[in-house]
Amino acid sequence: MPISGACECGSTTYAIGIDTLHVYACHCLNCQTRSGSAFAEHAMVPIAAFTCEGETVEYQRTADGIVFEEVFCRDCYTRLFNRNSMMPDLVFIRPGTLASSQILKPMAHIWTKRKQPWISIPQYVPAFEQSPTPEEFGAAIQAADQRS
Repeated sequence: MPISGACECGSTTYAIGIDTLHVYACHCLNCQTRSGSAFAEHAMVPIAAFTCEGETVEYQRTADGIVFEEVFCRDCYTRLFNRNSMMPDLVFIRPGTLASSQILKPMAHIWTKRKQPWISIPQYVPAFEQSPTPEEFGAAIQAADQRS
């Protein structure tokens, strides 16, 4: 089944050429502030499997030597995806912009030391107080693949 998404006004669309998305929830203060919510969800997509059509605007910031770029629709300013210089082969889709996002379940929660106290994380979902190591994150992806 093709995976696609769009901004709120529909003028910027994207397509993803893979069948499975790995989604995680980030509870860090930056994600809370930027999303205007208790946490932000991100779906990791190889950049080679991602295409975007339509006019976009980008916002860049640098933290700890890493360049972060957030990409928005030029017309309605819906935040569609992120990129960063630490992982240049990936884009991080905002799952709420997917045409069908109901089936997505976070395979991990990160920065839980900043999560809101009213949020409950299922026991079977890995949770990390801060950013996990690449090995820990890889294990979380493998566990999610085995559950599905």
